[in-house]
Amino acid sequence: METRAPKPLSRSLGVKGWVWAGRYGLERWAYLFHRISGLALIIYLPMHLVVTGLRLFGPGPWEAFVRFSHNPVVLFFEWALMIAFLYHAINGFRLLLTELFALTIGKPSHPHIPPRTSLKRQRPFNIVLMILGGIFIVLSVLDFFFWR
Repeated sequence: METRAPKPLSRSLGVKGWVWAGRYGLERWAYLFHRISGLALIIYLPMHLVVTGLRLFGPGPWEAFVRFSHNPVVLFFEWALMIAFLYHAINGFRLLLTELFALTIGKPSHPHIPPRTSLKRQRPFNIVLMILGGIFIVLSVLDFFFWR
């Protein structure tokens, strides 16, 4: 019986490499969602400028858009955009504290075999900020869909 050697993994996965995060931990998912929320915010910016520019054409087009924006589908996308903004801001704050101020990285030490990772220090901070984000999401659902 002949056994085959496993196929070597390609290191250049392109977009598929940062979209498919099935076998990774919390940090990889945070990275993926940070990119997706950033793309959503980049796509939103030109649309926001166009909609705001409707005011230049007088009150008619602007009032038509305001009436259209009360559509439940538009309201859902507005809520999703707010969630993307909240997530991007919270995760960006975490990255700022970690990378700029080295808050959860720890002090340098001599190399150990196997190498010790700083993820054990970063994971609790990640979890706390994700819980905070979850609280904001629940409050936003209540505000957008029930308290209005």
